[in-house]
Amino acid sequence: MSEKLKGLWPALFTPVDEHGELNAKELEKLIELLIAQEVDGLYLLGSTGQGFLFNEKERKEIADIAIQITNKRLPVMVQVGSLSTDESVRLAKHATQAGADAISSVGPIYYGASEEMAFEHYKKIAGATTLPFFPYQIGKAATGGLIKKLMGIENIIGMKLTTVNLLEISSVHGASVEKGWQLFSGADELMCHASLCGTAGAIGTTYNLLGSTCKLVRQEFLNGQVMLGTEFMLALQNLIEEIIPVIWTFFRRAMILKHNIDIGNAKAPLLTPPLKWTDAQVLERVNELEHIANKMKQMVEHN
Repeated sequence: MSEKLKGLWPALFTPVDEHGELNAKELEKLIELLIAQEVDGLYLLGSTGQGFLFNEKERKEIADIAIQITNKRLPVMVQVGSLSTDESVRLAKHATQAGADAISSVGPIYYGASEEMAFEHYKKIAGATTLPFFPYQIGKAATGGLIKKLMGIENIIGMKLTTVNLLEISSVHGASVEKGWQLFSGADELMCHASLCGTAGAIGTTYNLLGSTCKLVRQEFLNGQVMLGTEFMLALQNLIEEIIPVIWTFFRRAMILKHNIDIGNAKAPLLTPPLKWTDAQVLERVNELEHIANKMKQMVEHN
């Protein structure tokens, strides 16, 4: 199974209705879209999926439905982190029973996330399942003693990195290379850059919208298409910087326009501020990225 846990993974949106509750119909449409686009896996209930804003029962239901829809056509990793370690343990056990292929977890939040606290949190989650486990990087603690401690836990086989610092990514890779850990970059804007620092895959929000496009760019960048990869990443970084103040609103509108999938408004206290662009302007920004990817695809086919 571990050889499947790499490549490009959308941090899956959890579509909701006007009441902020799961919209299973739209979730199924999104999963079928991403399967058709041949992404490498699905990452459930991270912050993109608003995981912490659903209660434990709802998170279990969402995991059940998503795993059932996927039906082993793609590997599924479930983010089980929560406000308490006990709840995370229960969610990890449920992910195992539901048929997930791996789990992930953010570290302790609101409590300073010391190295000792993070280790105990992750150790208990890992002990609740035999599934491959990808804990989150906890700031610079991941480059210290925490990595060595986590390497002693058999089913921890990698890490989801939250940093945008390439040197930190390289440091985590260097510290874990003896165990052959598979590292996922969690920053969309470093999709290609992070691969130069030893990552095996990328988990991100943009891949819901542009799954096949981003997969192509990342793979061909690795195959040597550096100039077009650079052009794409600069355009993607510019887009991310521009949409951050209205990111949920942008993605909701873009998903409707490109794929006829409505992810709904963000759950409170997250905000869905008004979008200043017309539909044509939204599509223009998305199409710019696809245009660069198409140039890359044509070059590959020509060669």
